[in-house]
Amino acid sequence: MKTRACTRREYIAIFFFLAVAVSVIVGKFDGCIFVTISLSTPCQIQHKVNSTTVIVPRISTVPDVQRDFCTFQPLSPNDALEERLLLDSIAWPGTFATHSSFTILPRRGGGQWHIGDQLEVRIKISDFQGHPKKSGGDFLLARLHNPKFGAGVVGQVVDHLNGSYSAVFSLLWEGDAQVEVTLVHSSEAVTVLNRLTSEQPDRIYFQILFCSALLSETTICNVCLRPTKQPLCNYTDLRTGEPWFCYKPKKLSCDARINHAMGKYKQNLGANEEKLFQSGVNLKVYLQASGPANVTVLPKKSSVKPGPSGYYYQGVWQALGGTTVRQFNNFAISQCLKGKGVYMYGDSTIRQWFEYLNAALPDLKEFDLHSLKQVGPFMALEYANNILVTFRCHGPPIRFSNVPTNAFRYIANEIDGLTGGTNTVVVFGIWSHFSTFPIEVYIRRLQSIRRAVVRLLDRAPGTLVIIRTANPKALTLYETITISDWYSLQRDKVLRAVFKGLNIHLIDAWEMVLAHHLPHNLHPQPPIIKTMMDLLLSYICPKNGG
Repeated sequence: MKTRACTRREYIAIFFFLAVAVSVIVGKFDGCIFVTISLSTPCQIQHKVNSTTVIVPRISTVPDVQRDFCTFQPLSPNDALEERLLLDSIAWPGTFATHSSFTILPRRGGGQWHIGDQLEVRIKISDFQGHPKKSGGDFLLARLHNPKFGAGVVGQVVDHLNGSYSAVFSLLWEGDAQVEVTLVHSSEAVTVLNRLTSEQPDRIYFQILFCSALLSETTICNVCLRPTKQPLCNYTDLRTGEPWFCYKPKKLSCDARINHAMGKYKQNLGANEEKLFQSGVNLKVYLQASGPANVTVLPKKSSVKPGPSGYYYQGVWQALGGTTVRQFNNFAISQCLKGKGVYMYGDSTIRQWFEYLNAALPDLKEFDLHSLKQVGPFMALEYANNILVTFRCHGPPIRFSNVPTNAFRYIANEIDGLTGGTNTVVVFGIWSHFSTFPIEVYIRRLQSIRRAVVRLLDRAPGTLVIIRTANPKALTLYETITISDWYSLQRDKVLRAVFKGLNIHLIDAWEMVLAHHLPHNLHPQPPIIKTMMDLLLSYICPKNGG
């Protein structure tokens, strides 16, 4: 770490600028002050990291090192039992696939396919030598689609733990339906991903700038910090118990932290392990069909069995389970949100929704909170219709850069600060920034948020709570090691389980992205975002006229 004293001129300039900034910003957002200093001094809030000034602890490769430095606060007996059940529910069988293929099985009972039938596909996975695999654990995705009709639906993949898999699809439209099966990761790759989280939960680390009038220092922060002789600053949230630690600066107090930024990524993969993540070979590669890859579906002959949350037809999402998805133009959005406050919390995939509404409603004016574009907080108002829309990023770990530490907010605490009611809509999504950490970290965050949601619904039962799930994305080697679809799937399963049974609605981003013809992306493309927003607004305004 590098320190130096500010000059007398810098000292005077800093305090002068702070005095001006405070006088301008105070009172603009519930008393929260966000100051951005553009002076070229070591005490600036805008985070500029020089890697030579940061001490990076040596990475250990001992398999059980996670338990040595990534500790958790005790849970209540009920929460501990739930955590164990959740861990068991996402346990993955531990064990290459260019000779793999899938086969459409004949219709049960024979005859032709009709809407409402279940189509089953048998998948056989082989290694590079073409030998059938004898164990399970491969990560597969399946989709049934028709590009001409703009139709698509997700299939449920079942692992038979012997190298064979089944994908089951609900037949939901008349006409052609084509099967698509994707090998995302081999079981060997999944084993590596699992090991990385166990051994290197800190492979993405964060940096905090500490500053006083005379000194500045930068240290490393994380949920899990490796033990050194350097003392720690404990920033565990007093209300939620969410852990966050930093190595203490040498000459400054823990109270001197100014802002947060993602540091770097540490990759410790062997050459042979890297071969497990090759695009077009064993990373998100389409499997070939041994025989026809499509079927012809005739008009409905039986009722549709429970399965997916919805499907696309003519490019429009058709939700299953009783919700009618309406199409909202700009005027309809404005009428739907009239008199409502929409409070959005989460990561950049939720920020996309704020940006969508901000662009769709010409009279919705964003209030300048002097926030950084990526970070927020953001607030937009439409006075004529009394509409308020806000966004705030969730608390650490967060991979944004230049986040003022006084902008850190945990979703549970924010929800506890809401009055709630029939004109209040709470929207959140939290998943992608937790991918490199032990799943226990994510489970405990969700348990904390759930308790806040329960309290909100108890005091204001009319409040509408909507949760966005995870979604698949494009994968490079870096993206795979840090935010693989396999990591996202585990968190997606846990999210659904934790909030099951509550009076909330889910936006099934996983299926809405997977079933669509557009490429997977961490930030889904505009047509998919519009589909998500139409579903969101349909939950808010299920009947015509809002």
